[in-house]
Amino acid sequence: MRIRPTSARGGQPPAATSAESPAALSGPDGRRLPASPRRRRPDLAALLILGGTAATITLMLNDSARVSAIRITRQVTAGQPLSRAGMEEVRIADIGIDYLPWSQHASYAQRLALVTLLPGTLLTTQMTATPSEEITPGKARVGLALKPGHSPAELKAGQRVQVISLPRQDPGDHRTTVLAQSALVDAVSDPGTHDPPRLVNVIVDAALSPRIAAYASNGQIVLAYLPAAH
Repeated sequence: MRIRPTSARGGQPPAATSAESPAALSGPDGRRLPASPRRRRPDLAALLILGGTAATITLMLNDSARVSAIRITRQVTAGQPLSRAGMEEVRIADIGIDYLPWSQHASYAQRLALVTLLPGTLLTTQMTATPSEEITPGKARVGLALKPGHSPAELKAGQRVQVISLPRQDPGDHRTTVLAQSALVDAVSDPGTHDPPRLVNVIVDAALSPRIAAYASNGQIVLAYLPAAH
């Protein structure tokens, strides 16, 4: 017959062993907090791949929002014609401004500058005009019948000229006067078909047209070509 061990207090199970007793947990090892599980560091290669992909997408989106525009590379003074040599293509952000697309640069190469265009200017429609568009209120077209030598040989429509009055036939009169500082040549006859005179139409301020016409009727008008700034 087996006898089950009992405690001295009758029927109670024996006390816990020393390994399970609170006294055994009171030492240095018993006071140590349980270590937290170690976190794994993100994979560096994966982060680099994700960053490169994001940068590529950003560049693609930015490039798709760009347009091809016309940039002026040579100064053009107001009233002077533009030239193909003074333009270049540039890619810019599309921010809603009506910059002229590069695809139209050939058609704008012979237009006139309404304002002085400095190198680096992005061209817009409002900065240019055709010769016929300069006929506005306050302007007048004056026809001149010029003697040989009173106008440049290579004069063409769209160029700018000074309109100069010559002195009278009086021996003591040597005065010349600039009647119009920058007149637009609107039309020029072929020198071979009208020699003399050469027929030239110029556009000037309406206030100047009577005086210019009076000098022209006396053969006292000379045109001096104003080359465009390059």
